[in-house]
Amino acid sequence: MSRILIVLALAVLLLPAPHPGKPETVRPGTLLVTARPLPLNATDPMRRRVGALTYMGGWELRSANAGFGGISALLASSQGEMLALSDAGILMGFHVGPQAASRRPFIAPLPIRPQDRQRPWWAWDSESLTHDPATDRYWVGFELQQSICRYGPGFARVEACRTWPEIAAWPKTGSIESLARLPDGRFLAIGEMGATAEGRHDVLLFPGDPADRATGDPVHLRYTAPRGYRPTDAVALDERHLLVLNRRLTLQDLFTATIAIVDLPERLAPDAILKAHTLARLAPPLLSDNFEGMAVTRDQGRAIVWIISDDNHEFFQRTLLLKFQLPAGL
Repeated sequence: MSRILIVLALAVLLLPAPHPGKPETVRPGTLLVTARPLPLNATDPMRRRVGALTYMGGWELRSANAGFGGISALLASSQGEMLALSDAGILMGFHVGPQAASRRPFIAPLPIRPQDRQRPWWAWDSESLTHDPATDRYWVGFELQQSICRYGPGFARVEACRTWPEIAAWPKTGSIESLARLPDGRFLAIGEMGATAEGRHDVLLFPGDPADRATGDPVHLRYTAPRGYRPTDAVALDERHLLVLNRRLTLQDLFTATIAIVDLPERLAPDAILKAHTLARLAPPLLSDNFEGMAVTRDQGRAIVWIISDDNHEFFQRTLLLKFQLPAGL
């Protein structure tokens, strides 16, 4: 019965409405985060392999700051610098790992355009984040508002926002969970619950900046997720490979996750099918929770994938940050 109640509580938390766990206001300031190392499997602490991935470390993150948590998106550097974004429009910068931190940890709300200042605090349901290192610009996907916004270097200001009718057609609380920028400047958005006629996930391929008014109409593609799972984040590894993080909520295991890879065809034609090939599955007795954010870094030529969980600001969930090495050649 307790497991059923937890599942029902989590389902309610995923609905598009305010709940007591989300902080109403967060002021910019220093963020103190503790990181407790965790084994991948508490009953087998020496285990390092899960599927095709190698476990490099994991941490349970905690902070006394009420604004910390609820993380839905992540960017990372190879030195262990993390930039996380919550589903309440809150940025969090912190450091994990043996290297010395190169910047001061912080917490701050996203900047807001003057015309958006009357929106209620709970409407800033920011679910996805991507970045162009060449220009240091950022893009954020918002559910509820069904829009994509571009931010200047350092998140100094909002440069542009756009609401697409194709995204507005997706469920308001199951839309832009995944937003990835491809190396050639195109963008992919995957609808978490935006379905095609045959039940696959609707994917929008934008020819350019999705926040720019001059960008042409997107092409519809289709994503086939692992059975029973829904996509929560995506990152382009290179021109031909896309990593997708997927989650599932069941009575038996509560939250489980898969990390999958998609082989992108050379030409992404309309209605092309993007099929997920599972690299690893995280389920009990392995570390598992509501994983929503993913980032990729490089270390001596090897691809490293980081994933982070959304604790929904609830006592029975955790903010977990896990680090894996991908197989050679990716």
